[in-house]
Formats: sequence, C-alpha cells, structure tokens
Amino acid sequence: MRDSTLPKHLAIIMDGNGRWVARQGQPRGLGHRAGRKALRKVVEHCAQINLPELTIFAFSSENWQRPVTEVKLLLDLFKRALRKEANELHKNNICITFIGERSRFSVSLQQEMLRVEELTQNNQRLQLNVAINYGGRWDIVQASRKLASAVAAGELRAEDIDEQRFSRALSSAGYSMPDLLIRSGGEQRLSNFLLWQLAYSEIYFTDTLWPDFNANEIDIALAEYSRRQRRFGRTPLQAARSTYSV
Repeated sequence: MRDSTLPKHLAIIMDGNGRWVARQGQPRGLGHRAGRKALRKVVEHCAQINLPELTIFAFSSENWQRPVTEVKLLLDLFKRALRKEANELHKNNICITFIGERSRFSVSLQQEMLRVEELTQNNQRLQLNVAINYGGRWDIVQASRKLASAVAAGELRAEDIDEQRFSRALSSAGYSMPDLLIRSGGEQRLSNFLLWQLAYSEIYFTDTLWPDFNANEIDIALAEYSRRQRRFGRTPLQAARSTYSV
C-alpha cells in the first residue's frame, strides 16, 4: 500500500558530480560514473516505496557549454546506460520517457531513446521521466510557438488559451506537476529546470553531493516533505481543512 504522506511526483536536480571527484583529485569522468550508480539506487528505492513518478535532470540545454570532451563523455555514458539499464528497468515494470529537444543528438542516440520508450511504454510500477537537452525557458518558448501556430492556422482562438491548455503544450504534457523538488550538491537554484511545472512544488536543498546520494537521503527529504503544509495561496486553516492539487 502506498504511503499517503509521500509525494506523487518527485523531481531531482542531480548536482555535485564534479565537486565530488575534485575532492578526490580524480578525473571528472569518474564523478559522472559514480553519479550513474547513485541514480540507479534512487530509482530502485522510489520503485520500492511505490512512488508513482520521478523526473530527473540528466543534461541541461546549457550543458553544451562545457568542454567538448566532457560533453562527449556525458552523452556516451548516457547511451551506454540506456543499453545497459533499460532492460533491467523494463523487467522491474518501470516506464521511461524523455523530455527535451532531441534533434541535436546523433541519429543513433535518438533511435535508442525511442527504442527504450517503446520497450517500456506499458510499464506501470514507476514513471521515470528523463530531462535531457532540456531547459525550462526552451519548454515555455516551444509551447508558445505551438499555440501561436495553432492560432495562426485558425485551429485555436487566442482567448481560449488558459493555464491548462498551455500545460498541454509543454514537453511534459501528460505528466503530473511535481510535488517535491530535491536538489543535491548544496546549490540553491532551479537552473532552468521545469520552470512552469515547479510553480507550487516544495523544494528541498541538501549539501550531499550526488554520488553520495542513496535511499537514506531520499527518505530524509521525504520526511521533511511530510512535515510541510501545502497551501496554494490559502490560509493555514483553509489548507488544513481541504485538499488541493495543481
């Protein structure tokens, strides 16, 4: 049975791989590999506690500005992870989808992403959304363009555009809004992640670097979430008397 105090949708900014490896005087690639192992533990734990939906920030649209060698390493690791982990995730009834601009990736990587989505599309234990080459501003702009094109084509009236219709134009259409965002690594900012979707999310920052993240770290964040009162603009008394979702 699912714990009612848990969020329905958890989002995570996985930060700290570089600083973790710098403390050890090792190459940055080692940090990213360690981060991948941490992600596996987190996904397994989320599935075990029956958390319905998890969204992770794997590669931002700004990450292309990193050194070419590091970008290549990150994408190679991502491709290898898809090939290695997808079948195991599929066996564990986990559905994987990707959000972000895919056209900049190689054809082979785009094909692998599509293969994984098709392989796992009917799985229901956990919805795992991977944001890759994603930026919140990009998402809002592409949604605006999509709606503007519909208006120009006479398929939609401008006055019919509301928050619900705009949400359906985002790359995350069909997903729920995150209840809780966790950011590891000590930084306290959104870094252009899910800007529209996080409007009413609870946010939990931790100094723990991502490669050190594990089930216990998730449980600490979830315990903090369970102590918070989500008011959505209402008074504390109103919030205590009713439930509300966005």
